[in-house]
Amino acid sequence: MKSYSYILVFFVIFTACKSSYEKVRTSNDSTLIHKAANEYYAKKDYVRAQALFENILTAYRGQKEAEEIYFKYAYCHYYVREFDMASHLFKNFTNTFVNSPKKEEAEYMAVYSIYKTSPSYRLDQSGTEKAIEGFQTFANNNPESSRVAECNKLIDELRGKLEKKLFEQGKLYLDLRNYQSAVNSFESLISEFPETKNHQEVRYLIIKSHYDLANASIFEKQEERYKETEAKADAFIQKYKSGKKVQEVRTIKQNAIQKLKNPEYDRYKNTSSRN
Repeated sequence: MKSYSYILVFFVIFTACKSSYEKVRTSNDSTLIHKAANEYYAKKDYVRAQALFENILTAYRGQKEAEEIYFKYAYCHYYVREFDMASHLFKNFTNTFVNSPKKEEAEYMAVYSIYKTSPSYRLDQSGTEKAIEGFQTFANNNPESSRVAECNKLIDELRGKLEKKLFEQGKLYLDLRNYQSAVNSFESLISEFPETKNHQEVRYLIIKSHYDLANASIFEKQEERYKETEAKADAFIQKYKSGKKVQEVRTIKQNAIQKLKNPEYDRYKNTSSRN
């Protein structure tokens, strides 16, 4: 019976609260709705606060309260994880309330909301790239802001995600024996992230992909690709005097040199020149 009583009490309180909220929401009393919205916001009941702030956006347009209402309304969307809308609203805030002391925070939150939409590295990274661009723009526009250090930290985090995507993508192409695409992914990684911690591993995988590509190529393209493998192996050995991949690269180079001794390459070139 005790548990039933608790459920009944909870139901009565919940119904009363809901009834009170609905009365305020439908009251058409802007002052009352504003007061209730602030109370719900303070209690972190952002769903109800959002609905009430939305009700009075038009009523307070042009008035001094409008700035605070719009700012909290944007945060309500953020707190209920509607990040795309939150970003849009924070950006609108900066364009509408250009002299607001909250403008810098709104600029930052417009980008940070996009950052919150950045998915796993396995998925499309357009949101990640947009957030990187946004943080860089914020830092450039607000060089003295205390938030710049956080922006740089988040940029590094997001760039790490893009780097990992290229690395895992290249490894997947290797597993699928799509060697040209593997080469393209690994070379893009080195080009875009030259300071990567995996630079030796990535350069080794480029050489391995080139060698596997040469092995899988039609006869007419093999010689050129083995020579390219040898050249890249030489550059690797010159760059890295030690490391776990150096001996493997030496082995790949020797295998490529051995393949280039195939007399059929010379006969093919002689036949091609006569034709």
